[in-house]
Amino acid sequence: MDETYIKVKGKWTYFYRAVDRDGQTLDFLLSERRNLAAARRFFKRAIAANGVPDRVAIDKSGANLAGLQAVNVILRFTGNGRTIVVRQAKDLNNILEQDHRVIKRITGPMMGFKAFQSAAATIAGIEAAHMIRKGQIPANGTTAFQIFAELAA
Repeated sequence: MDETYIKVKGKWTYFYRAVDRDGQTLDFLLSERRNLAAARRFFKRAIAANGVPDRVAIDKSGANLAGLQAVNVILRFTGNGRTIVVRQAKDLNNILEQDHRVIKRITGPMMGFKAFQSAAATIAGIEAAHMIRKGQIPANGTTAFQIFAELAA
């Protein structure tokens, strides 16, 4: 899990992303702030969509660590008893850092977005197209538009 910066209305916003060890995109979220609430919201959303991971590699961000610790407290008290192992090192998420290049390459020439909602919708489309290129479309007859609509929701 990692975040990168994207300019919206002249201000930097935070684009959270999670990929698995094979480089497949699990979830993403555009947020105006980089704090505990945003990190916790992202982790809860990613876990709801993909299940509880065994371990998560993050960089040295304190907000991400606090968000994972908050999720671990919730997991501990829900009766499951299983928690997420947090691996915090700057070199463990190189797959994700390289995956950021696609977003930066496309949004860089745009010189930012005028509205937060248009940024979120555009980035959801970019992520959906990138997931199609990576071969993440399930073989159960789901169309690319259906996947885009799920990701943009």
